[in-house]
Amino acid sequence: MIDTPRIAIITGGSRGLGRNTVLNLARRGVHVILTYNCSLGEANTVVAGAGEAGTEAVALRLDMGDVSSFAAFADSVRAVLVRLGAERFDYLVNNAGISHHNSFTATTEAELDALYNVNFKGVFFLTQTLLPLMNDGGRIVNISSGLTRFTTPDTIPYASLKGAIEVFTHYLAKDLGPRGITVNAVAPGAIQTDFSGGTVRDNPEVNAFVSSITALGRPGVPDDIGPMIASLLSDNNRWVTGQRIEVSGGMNL
Repeated sequence: MIDTPRIAIITGGSRGLGRNTVLNLARRGVHVILTYNCSLGEANTVVAGAGEAGTEAVALRLDMGDVSSFAAFADSVRAVLVRLGAERFDYLVNNAGISHHNSFTATTEAELDALYNVNFKGVFFLTQTLLPLMNDGGRIVNISSGLTRFTTPDTIPYASLKGAIEVFTHYLAKDLGPRGITVNAVAPGAIQTDFSGGTVRDNPEVNAFVSSITALGRPGVPDDIGPMIASLLSDNNRWVTGQRIEVSGGMNL
C-alpha cells in the first residue's frame, strides 16, 4: 500500500514565517498550497524552493480581508487537490495577517475594521469554508502573538484580536475533537522578518531592546518558528490540542 502524501494549506506563504513553514514542510515531504495577496514573484520563489526539496507547491492568490472570495478560493483548492491526486488536505496554517501600530486614542474605526477583517474574521470564515475539504485527523495551527501575554505600546487592537484567535482556537479544538482534528495556537515573539515594516530586523535600537528582554538573548528568526510549526503538525504531536504555545525565546519572563 502506497502512503498518500500529506497536503498543507499555508496562508501568507510567500514571505516571512509562512515561507519558512512552507519550506520546512516541503523538507518533510508535505505538498503545500500557499497563498499570497500581492507578492506573486515571491510566491513563485517559494514554490521553486519547495520543488527543490522534492515536493510540489502551488501558489494561489487570496485576500484574507475579502470573505466573499473564499468560496471561489475553495474551488481552486479542489482543483489543485485533484491535480495532486487527493480529495482532501491535512493541515491548515492560518498565518496571513497584517500589523498595526497606533495608540488606543488615535486608532480609527477604519483601522480597526481592516485589522478585524484580516486577522480574525478572515481566519474564522476561511477555516469554516475549508473544513469540508480537510481530512479527519487533520491539524490546524492559528498564528497568534506573544503580545497576548505581555504588553508593548500602541498594540491594543492587534493584541486584542490575537487574543480572540486564541479563544477561537480553544473552542474550535473542542468542536472538532470528534473528527480527530487538533487545533492549536502558536504565539511567536519578536521575529526578524519584514512584518511591521521590518522593525525588529532593521532597527538596531529595537533589535537591541528585544535582545535585552529575551532569555535567549536575541530576537527570533523565521527558522526558529517554521520547524516548530512543522513539528506541531506531525504525528509526534497528535495528542496536543487546544493549546497556546509561545515561541519567543523567553521574552519578558
